[in-house]
Amino acid sequence: MSKKGLLLVGHGSRLQYNKELITTTADMMKQRGSDYLIKSCFLEYSSPTVAEGLDLMRNEDLEILVVVPLFLAKGIHILRDIPKILGLEPGKKCGTFVLANGKIIPLTYAEPIGIDPLLAELMLKNAETALTSPESA
Repeated sequence: MSKKGLLLVGHGSRLQYNKELITTTADMMKQRGSDYLIKSCFLEYSSPTVAEGLDLMRNEDLEILVVVPLFLAKGIHILRDIPKILGLEPGKKCGTFVLANGKIIPLTYAEPIGIDPLLAELMLKNAETALTSPESA
């Protein structure tokens, strides 16, 4: 069965927590019953790298691949580094991806989180959690 692929890209860090945050987020996305085949990878310091994540997707039966950066805002990694690894022209969000069997499928590069009401809600939740945690008393 063909499907949509989603490659979740985190920054990466030498700290294990960062890797866990990305991989756990990918796992939570999978548990939501999504019709995406979801894998995660990292720009630097952690593995699999973006190139390795793409290689993992090459062996899947996909119709399209969406690369989603788990970053808050646009910066050099979002605007230059990740698109370069994806083989995208500067400023472009769409390209192609070649599967291991030679099939060429569309590749789409998503925006970072950016300004979003869900982010505002999350920050308010974090503030409330901080006020009600035992350490704040």
